[in-house]
Amino acid sequence: MKNEFVEGLEQREVSRIETQLTVSAVKRVSKQSFFMKLVKYRFIYLLVMPGFIFFLLFKFVPMWGLLLSFQDYSPYKGFWGSDWVGFKHFSTLFSSPQFYVMLRNTLLINIFSLVFFFPIPILLAIMLNEVRHGVLKRLHQSIVYLPHFLSWVVVVSFTFFIFSTNVGIVNKVLVAIGMEPVAVLTNPNYFWALLTLQNIWKDVGWGTIIFLAAIAGVDPQRYEAAVVDGAGRFRQIWHITLPAIRPTIIILLILRLGHMADVGFEQVLLMMNPLVTSVAEVFDTYSFTQGIIQGKVSVGVTVGMFKGVVGLVLVLLSNYVVKKLGHEGIY
Repeated sequence: MKNEFVEGLEQREVSRIETQLTVSAVKRVSKQSFFMKLVKYRFIYLLVMPGFIFFLLFKFVPMWGLLLSFQDYSPYKGFWGSDWVGFKHFSTLFSSPQFYVMLRNTLLINIFSLVFFFPIPILLAIMLNEVRHGVLKRLHQSIVYLPHFLSWVVVVSFTFFIFSTNVGIVNKVLVAIGMEPVAVLTNPNYFWALLTLQNIWKDVGWGTIIFLAAIAGVDPQRYEAAVVDGAGRFRQIWHITLPAIRPTIIILLILRLGHMADVGFEQVLLMMNPLVTSVAEVFDTYSFTQGIIQGKVSVGVTVGMFKGVVGLVLVLLSNYVVKKLGHEGIY
């Protein structure tokens, strides 16, 4: 009995030692494998490194600045010398009558963009994919991509020369045919439509790149089988192309919803004038006015933090709804 007990202890000890040796060996192999992969794919890691450093320095490191929204920050006192005020700035922001105006403008501008702008790159990508002449296809792609590389200063200048009351081409034509000029740039009823049209003209071509890449990944044999079954081009697009790029559409839609509290700052600031302030004031311009012009840094940070929280909630909520509907989300 005693010998069996001793043998059992010895076997357990041997098993424990073997386990430790196995774990140590696995760790060594894992370390070797990691370094081998690091050496093997060193050029890929070098390509990724600039993007990683960019996000680290300009996205993650500045997050400590969110603490300023809980302070009455003064550049003269510094971060450690400024007074902590808790949720004072949030309370002031939410209780301000201007908050609801900014919320309305921001949401409606983004809804206009979501309804009218988001589907157009999908349609344009499908149309470009149907062009069979290689040179003509590349020419059209280059033409629709070019506006993306123009600054908003140039785009707004084009808008001014087209719709301005005094020098605008549209109003010159109206006057030439005996009609009254239309004050497009100073009429609040046209402001959101102008922003949407500018976004479509500037970025619709750039947005087609992702959808064209998704369409390029569709198996050509599926189209060949559809042709054998007698399906025309519209049937192929409806039953093959659109279902194939549906995951890409869903992911981009979720990411777009995450920016519902965010509006292009430069575009709105340049298009803004005193006559359209009621429909042009958004969180981005308010943050700029309070944080930079008036020196209320904590207020500007508070607005930015509010936008970030809203974006996060919308992404999580839309991703949950998409998964409940049976589709793949972003995670």
